[in-house]
Amino acid sequence: MRSEDNTHHPSPVTHHSSPLTLDIFLLVFVLNLALQPPVEPDFGWHLRNGLDLLEQGLRVPATDPYSHTMPDWPWVNHAWGTDALIGWLYGGLGQAGSLGVILFFASVTAAAFLVSAGQARAGSTSRLLAVSGALWVALPFLGTRTQLVTLLGLAVTLRCFDLYRAGRVSSLWGLPPLFLLWANLHGGFTAGLFVLGLFVVAAVIVQLLLVRWPALASRLDEPALTWPQIAHLALVLVAASAATLVNPYGWRLHGEIFSSLTDKLMIQTLHEWQPVSLGNRAGATYVGYLIALGLAVAGLYRRIEPLRWTVLLVFLALSLRHWRNLLFFLLLSVPLWAELLGEAARRVSARIGEPRAQKRWLLAATVAAALVIASLGPDHLERVLLAGLEPEAYFKTTDYPIEAVQWIKGHREQVGTKLYNDYGLGGFLLWWLPEEKIFIDGRMPAWRIGDRWIFYDYVALTAWDPPELRVLDKYGVDWAIVGRNTLLDDTLAQEPAWREVYGDPKVTIFVRRK
Repeated sequence: MRSEDNTHHPSPVTHHSSPLTLDIFLLVFVLNLALQPPVEPDFGWHLRNGLDLLEQGLRVPATDPYSHTMPDWPWVNHAWGTDALIGWLYGGLGQAGSLGVILFFASVTAAAFLVSAGQARAGSTSRLLAVSGALWVALPFLGTRTQLVTLLGLAVTLRCFDLYRAGRVSSLWGLPPLFLLWANLHGGFTAGLFVLGLFVVAAVIVQLLLVRWPALASRLDEPALTWPQIAHLALVLVAASAATLVNPYGWRLHGEIFSSLTDKLMIQTLHEWQPVSLGNRAGATYVGYLIALGLAVAGLYRRIEPLRWTVLLVFLALSLRHWRNLLFFLLLSVPLWAELLGEAARRVSARIGEPRAQKRWLLAATVAAALVIASLGPDHLERVLLAGLEPEAYFKTTDYPIEAVQWIKGHREQVGTKLYNDYGLGGFLLWWLPEEKIFIDGRMPAWRIGDRWIFYDYVALTAWDPPELRVLDKYGVDWAIVGRNTLLDDTLAQEPAWREVYGDPKVTIFVRRK
C-alpha cells in the first residue's frame, strides 16, 4: 500500500484485537527468557569494580587496580556507571544481591526488545511473538552483560527517531541527554551514533534521488526527511556526540573504544569477533532465523522503506561478520517481524472468515504458547533462583571453579602471591577472591606497555604447542589456576619446577617449588 505523500507514515497494518490470555502467556515467556544466571565471564570484574566505586565515592581509578601484570595501565572503564549500579544492587540487597542483579538485567533486556517492538505497526500479539522469537535466538548472548544496556539505549534512540518522523520534533532533542547518560553507562553508545549517522546519510541520498526523479516520492512507504529535517537530525547528532564527552575520562573514552575495536590480535583470537558459522547451535539457530525472515519478507513484504532497509542491511552484514553484533540485528529486526506476523494473521483471518473458526485458532495458539513456556520447565526458574539466592551452590553446577575457590580460602598459606589464571576466569576470581590480583581478564586484550603485551603473552602460554612457559617467569607467577586437561595443565604437571596442590574435574592449582 502506497502513501499518498511524504509527510506522514503509510497506512498502518490493521490492528486486530489481541487475545489477552495469549498476550499474557507470551509476556511470561519473554520474561522467562530474559531471566538468566550470572555466568557471563566479565560479570565478576564489573561487580568488583562497582563495589569498589561505591566504597571510593565514585572516583574512577587512574590505573588498573586488579592485575599484577599491568598495574600501571591507564584503565578506562567504559561501563563504570553500570558497574556502580550493579554494585549498589548487589551490596544493598544482602543475600539477595545476586538476584537483584539478575532481575535488573532481565528488566533491561525485556525493555530493550519491547521498546523496539513498539515501533511496529502491528498488534500486541504480533509484537510479543516477534520479541519471543528474537530472544529465543539471542539466548546464548543474554544474561548479566553490560552490553544489554546498549541494546536499551539503541531501542530508545530508534523510538525517538520514529516519533520525530511522526511529527514529535521535541522527541529528537531527548537524544543528547540520552547519550550523556549512555556514555557513562556503556561504551556501546557508539552504535547509537553510528545508527543516527546512517539515517543522515540515507536521508541525504533519498533526497538527492527525489531531486533527480520526483516521481519516486509517490512510491515511498516511509516519510522522506526534508532538507530542514535532515539538518535538524545532523545538528542533534553533533550535540549527542558532544554530550558523550561528558564522562570521567573525556576524549580518552573514545580513544579506548577505538583501540578496542581495531586491535587485530583480539579480533583474530576472541570468539565474539569471529564470523558467524554453522559449526555450533547458536550459529545454526541464527542462520535459521535469517532464512525464516527472508522467506517472510519475500512472501509478505511489499514496502519501499529506504531508511529502515539501510540500517537493517548494514547491521545484517555486521552481525554475520562478528558474533558480538548479532544482538543488534535481532533487536532491529523485531519491528519488521511484528509487522510481517501481523500481515500473516490478517491474511489467515481473511481466509478463515467465520468468527467461531477464528476463536478456535486463537485458542490453539494460546495452548501452543502455554506448551512452549512449559517446555522450559520449572528447572529454569529454579536455577535462576538458586543463582540469585545461593550463588556458591549454583556455581557448583557450572564449569566455574567455585570448589577451588573454597579450597583456596581455607588454604591460602599453601599458594603464592602472583597468580596465573585463564582468561575466562579472571572476572570470576575478582568476584570470589577480591583480595587476589589476577593475571588477565576480559578488560585486557588491547593492553600493551613496552614488552608487556598481556594478551599476546597469554596466547603464547595457552595456544602455542608447547606453551611458552617463560611468560610465567616474565611476570613472576608463583601459583596458577589452570583448566583441567588443557595443554598448559599437562605441561605444568610434567615440570619439575611446579607441583600440584589441588585438583578437581574443573581445574588444577599449581605452586612453583621454592
